[in-house]
Amino acid sequence: MNYDDSVRYLLSLGRELAAPRQPAPAGGPQARKFDLRNIQALAARMGDAHCAVPCAHIAGTNGKGSTAAMLESILRHSGLRTGLFTSPHLEKINERIRIQGEDIGDEEFAAGFTRLHAVVEELLAAAPEAGPERPGLAAHPTYFECLTAMAFGLFARHRLDFAVYEAGMGGRLDATNIVTPEVAVITQIDFDHESYLGHSIELIAGEKAGIIKPGVPVVCAAGHPQARAVIARHAAELGARLVDVDEAGGGEFAPGICVPLPGRFQLRNAATARAAARVLVERGFAITEEAIARGLGNTRWPGRLELLQTAPDFYLDGTHNPAGARELLHFWETECAGRRIHLVYGAMRDKAVDEIAGLLFPRAATVILTQPDQPRAISAAALAELTAHLAPRHEVVTAPAAAVERALEIAAADEVVFATGSLYLAGDVRRWWRERSAARPRPAAATRRATR
Repeated sequence: MNYDDSVRYLLSLGRELAAPRQPAPAGGPQARKFDLRNIQALAARMGDAHCAVPCAHIAGTNGKGSTAAMLESILRHSGLRTGLFTSPHLEKINERIRIQGEDIGDEEFAAGFTRLHAVVEELLAAAPEAGPERPGLAAHPTYFECLTAMAFGLFARHRLDFAVYEAGMGGRLDATNIVTPEVAVITQIDFDHESYLGHSIELIAGEKAGIIKPGVPVVCAAGHPQARAVIARHAAELGARLVDVDEAGGGEFAPGICVPLPGRFQLRNAATARAAARVLVERGFAITEEAIARGLGNTRWPGRLELLQTAPDFYLDGTHNPAGARELLHFWETECAGRRIHLVYGAMRDKAVDEIAGLLFPRAATVILTQPDQPRAISAAALAELTAHLAPRHEVVTAPAAAVERALEIAAADEVVFATGSLYLAGDVRRWWRERSAARPRPAAATRRATR
């Protein structure tokens, strides 16, 4: 298949949240994730490609993508040839599979999918003969299972030195969870995807702790005491040494170490990535403190408090749950104190939009309600009905690009515009912004660094 055909086929499979319901752990909700049978069958037929490259495995509610990007950058700046698998993407599906810091190209993406598609077709055809000695597919692999298997295959094919895998949702039943990593990492735990992962911090933490493997060190930055207790218990049961970032200082840095990603939460993510790198040193990987500093200082992770222009400042952010909204509010209070904020907001239907709006909308001078170009998005009109009363002033502009244009139009040079609510919205806006900038070049955005 060519690139366009490959992407079209993947999109036809639907997204992970549409997967059939599966049995849940005791006390938890009925899960809507496949178990690991499909990815195990794919991996076995692909020669256990997931075992060919040493790896780190990262799960969590917030911060797992940034932490994965930071750890990969550290490893690359240590001289290792690296792969990075993350989700979701902002503008193009290729972003999910990166080699040596670069998205894989269209031709390689198509070739990787073509090889995977042949394996899928073979396994589906052999389904009647499947059994314990010859694992088969429970159904056609999902969108995320296919992309995960593609990453395994491409990283093995390139004979990389190390790979970093970000879990998609949860951890216990996530398709990435067939790896046995050199280090497991669990970032901040908070409420998100409760219908799938559970309605308590303990249940959510239990799903995330499902990535812990026997004897494999685990770095924990879970935050909530209840979550930390769950993770500590799982680690003890599996004989996995626990490195708790909070007990180790919670993100204190030596003078001079810079993190180019804004927001105090990125300092915590950097501390987590550094702790994981130090575990890898103990496991024989040649990573110096200098490489850690250079890797952190050169991390790029778009769509997270990303400054796209100045005068007025325009930030793009993927805040999509209450914990993220609290961090964004802290950024407003510390970095934008005394300045009028104009907020462009759009979200998915399954998110806690009322709670997020309650945190952010009263602080904004203007709220412009919009909707990402996604079937799961809540309509701008419905969003207005639910949340407009929380905003001092609001407008409804359905198209994200037009919503941002409107916000920039009403913002004075010393004011600030934020577009947030979903990574899908961030992707829509970033794609439009790149096309707009190509047609009408603007001065490069200023770089701001968070330091401690």
